[in-house]
Amino acid sequence: METYAHPEVLVSTGWVAESSRKPGVVSVEVDVDTKAYDEGHVPGAIAWNWSTQLCDTVRRDIIPKEKLEKLLGDSGVTPETTVVLYGDNNNWFAAWAFWQLRIYGHADARIMNGGRKKWLEEGREVSKDRPQPRPAAYRAKEPDFSIRSYLPDVQKALATKAAALVDVRSPAEFTGEILSPPGLPETCQRGGHIPGARSIPWGKASNEDGTFKSRADLKKLYESEGVRGDRPVIAYCRIGERSSHTWFVLKYLLGYEDVRNYDGSWTEWGNLVGAPVEIGAAK
Repeated sequence: METYAHPEVLVSTGWVAESSRKPGVVSVEVDVDTKAYDEGHVPGAIAWNWSTQLCDTVRRDIIPKEKLEKLLGDSGVTPETTVVLYGDNNNWFAAWAFWQLRIYGHADARIMNGGRKKWLEEGREVSKDRPQPRPAAYRAKEPDFSIRSYLPDVQKALATKAAALVDVRSPAEFTGEILSPPGLPETCQRGGHIPGARSIPWGKASNEDGTFKSRADLKKLYESEGVRGDRPVIAYCRIGERSSHTWFVLKYLLGYEDVRNYDGSWTEWGNLVGAPVEIGAAK
């Protein structure tokens, strides 16, 4: 089987079982359901709350640099630490954390393939203990926004057709049938999708056990929708978390050179006055 373009960013559950407590390795669980960690987690793993710790809690934005430095320092992470991320929903928010660590230049971030689901299905040891890491000094690099798209970038891509737009939401969100998944609060004034975007739901990149599909299968999935990596790609969802999962797949598993996550996503676009919107299936 052909290996991924950057296999070093993935580790197996077996690797985590053997290495998660070794010096220089910090395992972190990041879940959609933030109560899941308390029900049992990878022994030695700490928890990051995506809704309070991985964002700016005053304005809508990613975590500020100084807040990231404190989070990593309090987690016992230094710039040399191997940070292994995992979570529920096939590593949905683990990818969100990975994307932000890459923005701030953390060199060694990895994702546990299969996430929480695979760990539990394999019957591996879980713990309810909350580790108390020894605080460390962390200085982040200046943010690299070459992997992030803002609204003007998307508007330019739409006008010039200079980038492939990938909508990773559910088909019902894409067509405008619903505004957001059930139970999730962030919403918009209008449903639909950005004109010209291709509908490739993020979950199609995963197997039943939560692991990522093979490189060949992923290539087939995206190329069947015209997303071949021969031009820039902008992925979006509702608030940027699911699209960070697709960003990870395209950039690190398939090796596409220019992939960006538009974390403003549909809650920004669907609330814009006068923004062009398409309803229904892709044309």
